[in-house]
Amino acid sequence: MTAIIIDGKARATALRESVAAEVAGFVAAHGRAPGLTVVLVGDDPASAVYVRNKGRETLAAGMVSGEHRLPASVSEAEVLALVAALNADEAIDGILVQLPLPRHIDADRVLAAINPAKDVDGFHPVNAGRLATGLDALVPCTPTGCLLLIEEALGNLSGKEALVIGRSNIVGKPMAALLTARSATVTIAHSRTVDLAGHVARAEILVAAVGVPHLVKGEWIRPGACVIDVGMNRVATADGKSRLTGDVDYDGALARAGWITPVPGGVGPMTIACLLANTLKAARARLG
Repeated sequence: MTAIIIDGKARATALRESVAAEVAGFVAAHGRAPGLTVVLVGDDPASAVYVRNKGRETLAAGMVSGEHRLPASVSEAEVLALVAALNADEAIDGILVQLPLPRHIDADRVLAAINPAKDVDGFHPVNAGRLATGLDALVPCTPTGCLLLIEEALGNLSGKEALVIGRSNIVGKPMAALLTARSATVTIAHSRTVDLAGHVARAEILVAAVGVPHLVKGEWIRPGACVIDVGMNRVATADGKSRLTGDVDYDGALARAGWITPVPGGVGPMTIACLLANTLKAARARLG
């Protein structure tokens, strides 16, 4: 068996094109485009690249892109004041505060200050609670993208055994909630889990999101499973350079899985596409 490689780039392109078409309809109906504003604090190179890509894709979808870059020395009070101003700006439908924030700023406090109706990252406690209780919500973008890839591969998920490795508020917990809402039987594994290999061997759906290179061994994978690798780990190579790799031993899993996402080119492209979809959803909800 050789797994079908899930092309996250192609799926993300299709989603962005769909969003752009719907944005055109939104503009025709309301006389303005949805607006997304990103707040970037500090000069982390990876965050800067990610924010630049978000801005480019936002504009390409026909939306208004805003950006606030603040120095790493900015106070928490100043960041909160900016968030309050963005909350009050009627032209802004989505607010995204890029993580991580400098250590002297309480990220939870900043995220909780965002108007839940503009929380396109889906991190606000109100949106997390609505998702957990089965209500409509703005859902974190990465697990939303994972779900779209899983459903495209497997179709109906009802009754399937799913394992989510990782319990973060950004990926693990919302991923488990989304799979549960699709009537999958969901297990969450983490650093205290006993016999991780045994759990992996039972999973028809495996989502790995812990940030540990090759934590999941290829021989653990259940034959025919759908493997979604969220890990983005930079590891050194023999020539002194580095490369990106996932949480799953890709080469080993390729011979056992039914479907698998590569790293890079799998889950990553879906995140920004789902952010655009969330921004359009937020704009529609705000205008009724």
